[in-house]
Amino acid sequence: MEKAEQTVMDPAGEVDFNGSKLELAKGLHKFQMKMEAFFIKKGYILLLIGFLLGRALILAKLTPFSLPFFAAVYLIKRDKAPLALIGLTAGAFTLSMMNAASVFGICFIFLFAFRVSKKWLKNEVRALPVYTFFVLAIGKIAEAYIVSGQLSLYDAMMAGVEASLGFILTLIFLQSLPLLSISKRRQSLKTEEIVCLIIMLASVMTGTIGWSVYDLSVEHILSRYLVLLFAFVAGATVGSTVGVVTGLIFSLANVSSFYHMSLLAFSGLLGGLLKEGRKLGVACGLLIATLLIGMYGEGTGTLLKTVLETGAATVLFFLTPQALTGKLARHIPGTPEYAAEQQQYMRKMRDVTAQRVAQFSTVFQALSKSFSSHDNPIDWDGEEREMDYFLSNVTEKTCQTCFKKDHCWARNFDTTYEYMKEIMHEMDAQQGTVSGRLTREWEKHCTRSKKVLETMHQELTFYQANLKLKKQVQESRRLVADQLLGVSEVMGDFAKEIQRERENHHKQEESILDALQGFDIQIEQVEIYSLEQGNVDIDMTIPYCRGHGECEKLIAPMLSDILGETILVNSEECSTFGSGSCYVTFRSAKAYAVETGVAHAAKDGGLISGDSYSTIELGGGKYAIAISDGMGNGERAHIESKETLQLLQKILQSGIEEKVAIKSVNSVLSLRTTDEIFSTLDLAMVDLQNAAAKFLKIGSTPSFIKRGGKVLKVQASNLPMGILQEFEVDVVSEQLKAGDLLIMMSDGVFEGPKHVENYDLWMKRKIHELKTEDPQEIADLIMEEVIRSRSGLIEDDMTVVVSKIKHNTPKWASIPVQKLRQKAN
Repeated sequence: MEKAEQTVMDPAGEVDFNGSKLELAKGLHKFQMKMEAFFIKKGYILLLIGFLLGRALILAKLTPFSLPFFAAVYLIKRDKAPLALIGLTAGAFTLSMMNAASVFGICFIFLFAFRVSKKWLKNEVRALPVYTFFVLAIGKIAEAYIVSGQLSLYDAMMAGVEASLGFILTLIFLQSLPLLSISKRRQSLKTEEIVCLIIMLASVMTGTIGWSVYDLSVEHILSRYLVLLFAFVAGATVGSTVGVVTGLIFSLANVSSFYHMSLLAFSGLLGGLLKEGRKLGVACGLLIATLLIGMYGEGTGTLLKTVLETGAATVLFFLTPQALTGKLARHIPGTPEYAAEQQQYMRKMRDVTAQRVAQFSTVFQALSKSFSSHDNPIDWDGEEREMDYFLSNVTEKTCQTCFKKDHCWARNFDTTYEYMKEIMHEMDAQQGTVSGRLTREWEKHCTRSKKVLETMHQELTFYQANLKLKKQVQESRRLVADQLLGVSEVMGDFAKEIQRERENHHKQEESILDALQGFDIQIEQVEIYSLEQGNVDIDMTIPYCRGHGECEKLIAPMLSDILGETILVNSEECSTFGSGSCYVTFRSAKAYAVETGVAHAAKDGGLISGDSYSTIELGGGKYAIAISDGMGNGERAHIESKETLQLLQKILQSGIEEKVAIKSVNSVLSLRTTDEIFSTLDLAMVDLQNAAAKFLKIGSTPSFIKRGGKVLKVQASNLPMGILQEFEVDVVSEQLKAGDLLIMMSDGVFEGPKHVENYDLWMKRKIHELKTEDPQEIADLIMEEVIRSRSGLIEDDMTVVVSKIKHNTPKWASIPVQKLRQKAN
């Protein structure tokens, strides 16, 4: 450590190795940027590709690459088309002067025809391959006629073949040319884009046929290097595909290279399979394929030459920088680099979304505080000010023209003010009347006492209406504040939920897969999203089960034993044909279940009852039972109670807390109408994990819990909804047990029995005498007892809801997988 410090700090000329590495990295990066700017931005790579494609041959005679490449460059990068034309002409010139003239002439004809007819084209991309086909066919036929002075059937057929190849190559180059700027791309490569890129690279490499370095074939070295690169980046599938496509292109260019396709395909497969060994493993795959296939080569030289070509390709492969392979891998689906980049992108999107949701939560919370800050229920200054306005209006209409104005308001201000204030309070409290004593005293004090009293009575109506309006505005503010606060809490919880990543459960997935497959149960895929106790979430893909119910009868019971809790089938999507798959979701079973029975009747046996009831399955393992009784009877009361429950259900399902939800419903009911229409609400929230229950009673009758031989009463004191604009919701909590019967009823049932002084004792006695535990039978029996006590008359709407709490016993018992496996071992 001391030596390293001296190396960095010694001013006497010691070498700074860390600084040298940094400078070297900067230099390499600068060189890379300059090369990218020269070849990609300035387009000189098109010149190089054009040169190689210009001299590329198919069957040692056909040159179908030149025009498709020029046409694609002209359409995609028109300003770089001259470079492509120069490269194509120069490459063709290395073959012969005639080929160079042919390439230049055909490209000129295409350019002329395309520019002339361009204004009639609706889709240039679709028209380009057709133009290439006809121009290439006409050009090659004309070339054959000019060279030989006649046109044979063979020449026409070869021109047709070359034109067809040109048509296909145009489509390929249109897909692959944009990939040359891959450093600028962010999206993944499609399968057809990868294949097109490989075909283009193989076509370019055919331009090196005949080149050799120290008697080693350049095209063999480059093709094997290409296979090594893609096998290392994308694995066996893409590696073998590159080998097949490259070998096929080379075999078309030179029939003697046909065996080379087997070598490249096999080396791509082996290299991809040995990818876990990094570059050395991929290189070993190529060497093994070379030794196995090279011994069967025909007319390609000795085995030593083939091995040397493989060695040269391996050296190029090892010299390839990691940055290039990593950049290429990030755009090929299925690679770890691609998955990591996608995961990073998804994580970024998740974080941004969570941040925005949290920001919205903060905004709603601030808005709620803003509305609450103006919500002061005791505003004494406001009341005094309203009183002054009221008295000002009265005195303006009465005292302004009175001759004793100065005597009353200048000399005896306090006395006059207190008298009028007292009169106003008595009128307000006694519905417009004033006591005799105060009337006599006022008549002695005021000469216009009757007129003042009449005016005060008139103004009092406006004063009361104004106060009522202000209270409604105040309640509106409170409603908005409560709703905003509830939304803020829901969005805050949602933001936290978004930030929870899916945990990696690879080991658990493998253990579950092995355990199930050990009992000959075929499982294609297992995905675990959560293993939290009571919140297990597992998806499985299994082969078509032919409707035998394997998931419910075998897999779920086995999972129950493996995970130590009851697991049930939550959803199942089965294929309708034998070759398909079934997709199954397994979830934790709730510890408790609720069985409900209901009995209800309308007043006088009518069809429409003013009572409404609902059983609501909420998220998070909660179950809600609610009864609402609209004021009065008939259709209006039915609509009122039904809307109360629907509004409550929607608010509860959004995730807002129960107390806030009830306050919100109350505020809506009290503000939406001026009619004297009220509703009661009896709500029970049962947690299915631990059977804890919360009772919220708004103007409703007591509920009863029957536990064995005991009957417990649940009661809370709250006025019906819509009467008071502000009230506190009393919440009564009870711990229920398996076997408990929860009995809820409307006032028509509780107060229905005739000639009964104590309804509580009567109802407790009837419930205690019940011999059955079936919820529906209990509801029917209670309803029948009440109607009988009224001699068969139904004098009010009646509703009874009976819920039984019981353990959630699965249909199929768990299978002891672990014990069976231990015995087998």
